[in-house]
Amino acid sequence: MEYFKTHVLLMREKALLQASVREEKKLLVENAKLKKDIAELRLQLQDKQRRRAGKALHSLAPPPTRPAPSLPVKQPDSSPPAAAAPPQTPSQGERRNRRRRGEKKACPGFESLSLGEEPRVDVSRLDIRIGRIISARRHPLAEALSVQEVDVGEPTPRTVVSKLGSKINTEELQGSLAVVLCNVRPCKLRGVVSQARLLCCSASIDEVELLAPPSGAVPGDKITFHNYPGEPDKELLSKERVWESIQPDLHTDSRGVANYKGAGFEVRGKGLCRAPTLTSCKIK
Repeated sequence: MEYFKTHVLLMREKALLQASVREEKKLLVENAKLKKDIAELRLQLQDKQRRRAGKALHSLAPPPTRPAPSLPVKQPDSSPPAAAAPPQTPSQGERRNRRRRGEKKACPGFESLSLGEEPRVDVSRLDIRIGRIISARRHPLAEALSVQEVDVGEPTPRTVVSKLGSKINTEELQGSLAVVLCNVRPCKLRGVVSQARLLCCSASIDEVELLAPPSGAVPGDKITFHNYPGEPDKELLSKERVWESIQPDLHTDSRGVANYKGAGFEVRGKGLCRAPTLTSCKIK
């Protein structure tokens, strides 16, 4: 009896194993079929996308213009003048071509109007932010220059090469906040690429101070100017000389507040930027 029981159990286990193998094979076949269907659907989708793109390009292409019919050139005739012929009326094709040419002349293009507009040149084109100086050191190839790593609220800090004068101790700058112009074009200064500009106020060559942000400001805060809205340029192009046009109007007033034509360097909700001690001097 025990033998038969054991044999029956083995047969049951064998049947279950065979059923699971058959089910696994069935699933593999279905999985392969699904993969094939997915590949065919992907090809159909790509084909439809190509057709749509082709139709869109075809619809955007300008219609072909028909050349104006050439008029026969009348050769001079030495025969005696004949009686005046009645005026000939232009054909339908000539009238259509003349109408088209008239419409093009009557409607000025949008591009010609937009080219006449002069771009604004004011402080709203500058991307000025609050930054924290992470480290500062003297330039290895120029004693008059210093190199700072500045956090301006981006994933990685920016390298800034500055000429701050001999009175500013680079070690004291570490950890302090500064006002940074961020959309200048990167340039290499004695082998080090500078990616921004520290804004300073200067009364003379030796009297230089970094502008101080308001209390509560954090790296990445943007500087705004009352009555000068607008988005800053992504990058100031050197050929437009935007910074050179705006910089003469940047200065500190009698209270040391940094401003542009009377509009202060403001961090909204936190206050104004100012010079620590210098007043009525230029910002550079």
